[in-house]
Amino acid sequence: MNNVHPTAVIGPHVKLGTGNIVGPYAVIIGPCEVGDDNWIGPHVTIGGPPEIRGVPHRAGWDDPDDSPGISIGSRNILREFTCVDQPSAGRTTIGDDCYIMNRVYIAHDSVICDRATISASVSIGGHVHVGAHANLGLGCTVHQRRTIGPGAMLGMGTVVTRDVPPFVVAFGVPVRVRGVNRVGMERIGISATTVDELARRYAADDLDLDPDDVPGELADAFAWWRGNARRG
Repeated sequence: MNNVHPTAVIGPHVKLGTGNIVGPYAVIIGPCEVGDDNWIGPHVTIGGPPEIRGVPHRAGWDDPDDSPGISIGSRNILREFTCVDQPSAGRTTIGDDCYIMNRVYIAHDSVICDRATISASVSIGGHVHVGAHANLGLGCTVHQRRTIGPGAMLGMGTVVTRDVPPFVVAFGVPVRVRGVNRVGMERIGISATTVDELARRYAADDLDLDPDDVPGELADAFAWWRGNARRG
């Protein structure tokens, strides 16, 4: 069963799995599919219209949008006042095991992959892709149609105006690559030899690596990166 606070609003065409906690005054508007064992905090808003001038703004709690909708996986944490918008074209997607802190904005058509960490007050523009295990520091701002690679670590206050490669440490206004995310790679079980090799390549300014030209345990991450970067 789900634990939904009496003050929460669950609109039509919202499908909840099991074991979800939905806090006071949270609003979930369809179409939206939510998996299992998510924690959705007080005043979280999921499913408002995309923030695009001229898009119809319906009373979605009574009259759901006809967009492709929102997909949220399982075991995610969405903290207080987070906002996730309906898409304008594809789907807005959050994977599994993500930790999304308070006052995060996830705009239309964005994709947040598994186990991403999004710190408080991060703003993510439309059509952004955030790779698995990425970590966005406090107050980052991500321009629309940017891609943040798997395992990347962004420092607080970073302004992302260009795509960020996998497994880097990056920060600044605008964002600059500062090195390899050694700690993050080790935490997800990537071997020290592979970490050293990627650090060497990045130190030589080799930032656009082909999936066939990296150690095998990084191939999937770089294939995802190649498939999503430079879309805008």
